[in-house]
Amino acid sequence: MEAIYLEDSYVREFDAVVDKIEDRITNGPKGGVFLDRTAFYPASGGQPSDLGILFANKERYAVVGASFEGGRILHHLDRVGLVTGDNVHGTIDWDRRFRLMRSHTACHMLSAVIFQETGAKITGNQIDLSRSRVDFSLEQFDRSMMGEYVKKANKIMEEDRPVRTRIISREEAATIPELVRLAMDVADREEVRIVEIEGTDLQACGGTHVGRTGEVGRIKLVKAENKGKANRRVYFALED
Repeated sequence: MEAIYLEDSYVREFDAVVDKIEDRITNGPKGGVFLDRTAFYPASGGQPSDLGILFANKERYAVVGASFEGGRILHHLDRVGLVTGDNVHGTIDWDRRFRLMRSHTACHMLSAVIFQETGAKITGNQIDLSRSRVDFSLEQFDRSMMGEYVKKANKIMEEDRPVRTRIISREEAATIPELVRLAMDVADREEVRIVEIEGTDLQACGGTHVGRTGEVGRIKLVKAENKGKANRRVYFALED
């Protein structure tokens, strides 16, 4: 299966063929399909799935979610009707996708600033349309400094730095010191996708991102809080 978004997060439409039907979805949708290729991002890594439409045989099927199932991407549909071998044309809800792209890149920038200023490793994140959060491991928590970290992240946005992605081997990933800022292990992966914000950040990430930091705009601090010993959380939102 070709995951188009890994190479190009800006692809909004694509053509594909139904590989397999899955009608045993129990959490709401009426059915689902696996495709031979897709631009739909599945919910993972703290980023929600894409939404959109599949068109086939003059019929319209709403994609109400997408998820990883057995290493492949399952498209959750609002109704049944597609069959194996059907040709489909997919369209992404672009406004939603682009906002999530902006928020995810902003999350990387803020995480990088926090790491550079405190040495804290990132333990988790949740990207969303209204607000997003970053969790990090830090013993001493100075809420007054979080506003300064957001200002520094906004300055990087204003500098309009390029954001690049590439896929490297597990062995090469193990030689890159910057990747240790994440409190997670990539040793169980054969290949690792890297997202680089020039001069700022380098992280293993499978999510969708903008091509330049200037596309993010600005972010604002919503809330900073303690979540237990050495567990801190910062909420931020896009300004527009």
